[in-house]
Amino acid sequence: MRITDVEVLVTSPGRNFVTLRVHTDEGLYGLGDATLNGRELAVAAYLRDHVAPCLIGRNPFQVEDIWQFLYRGAYWRRGPVTMTAIGAVDMALWDIKGKALNVPVYELLGGASRTGVLVYGHANGHSAGEAVEAVGRYLDLGYKAVRVQAGVPGLTGTYGVGRGELFYEPAEAGLPAEDVWSTEKYLATVPSLFARVREEYGDEVHLLHDAHHRLTPIQAGRLGRELEPYHLFWLEDVAPAEQQEAFRLIRQHTTTPLAVGEIFSTVHDATLLLREYLIDYLRMTVVHGGGITHLRTAAAYAAVHQVRTGCHGATDLSPVTMAAALHFDLSIPNFGIQEYMRHTAETDEVFPHAYTFSDGYLHPGEAPGLGVDYRDDLAERYPYQRAYLPVSRLEDGTMFNW
Repeated sequence: MRITDVEVLVTSPGRNFVTLRVHTDEGLYGLGDATLNGRELAVAAYLRDHVAPCLIGRNPFQVEDIWQFLYRGAYWRRGPVTMTAIGAVDMALWDIKGKALNVPVYELLGGASRTGVLVYGHANGHSAGEAVEAVGRYLDLGYKAVRVQAGVPGLTGTYGVGRGELFYEPAEAGLPAEDVWSTEKYLATVPSLFARVREEYGDEVHLLHDAHHRLTPIQAGRLGRELEPYHLFWLEDVAPAEQQEAFRLIRQHTTTPLAVGEIFSTVHDATLLLREYLIDYLRMTVVHGGGITHLRTAAAYAAVHQVRTGCHGATDLSPVTMAAALHFDLSIPNFGIQEYMRHTAETDEVFPHAYTFSDGYLHPGEAPGLGVDYRDDLAERYPYQRAYLPVSRLEDGTMFNW
């Protein structure tokens, strides 16, 4: 079997997605997600102009060798654009191999380690009361874990608080919006939010919260300590993780479990965090983390240090990534939880998929390969639209710089 053609497909059914389709001389094709929120066309060009020509004629079964070729064969390694492109190729190759062998990808990864993948949804509201009510709606749907975010009083908008019930897209068309942020106001409201949620729904539901990288290490330590009475499943992205050493200070001040890593490109971004037991959950995702092949390496290194996975799964990842993540999640021994922000109906129609949700768990299904397809006829209805995530400034106009 040989690779004969590589297509880079861009569509926007509610938000922009870049999809890689790799064809073979035996009529099989594989899909990979290459979406990088706000920089989609950079990855599309990298794939089309630099990666695709290198794939033609290769044996798609040589997944590991092709991964190493694309990573080590480029002098300028790593970075989100490069690793997203490699991740897309890797997903597509696993998809082809599963289809050729007529088995779901998780069987190629060692088989299932569990019967389903625990997921969490996003309950949010512009006020604490709205957020508390939203938690109840997720529990009614069968969720056992819920991330809770609420608007901050005194601010016109709060990143992470969406406009929809089960899904929302934080990126907006046009140039980046500029929001105003106050860490002091935020820190004053979060503990009381979780006190209300626990009072309303008790201790059985798993609760999560995302600080979106907006705290200094000492502020993060304070928040983690104040949230300890509400025993969160995790507190996510409390501070930027470029300075891994900063988490030593955070760890000294709180026992609230910490999760980080959705913007990591390789395992090298997390080695100190893992080696020194500074986090509890690694949030790397299949697409931005170089595909299933590299994420297995990261998960294995995390497992040695008793750290579990918690892959990013927002709407800026297509159903191709969600499917790949579920096959990965189902197979590894140190899985923790999977983020599950549902896509729009238009996205689900463009990307029909085999994965299903039931009683708080997702399962990738038994279709050969990843179990996702791509509808060209529908995708053509949704042309690319430039969109960006918002940018934050402090109340005095300073560019937010943590």
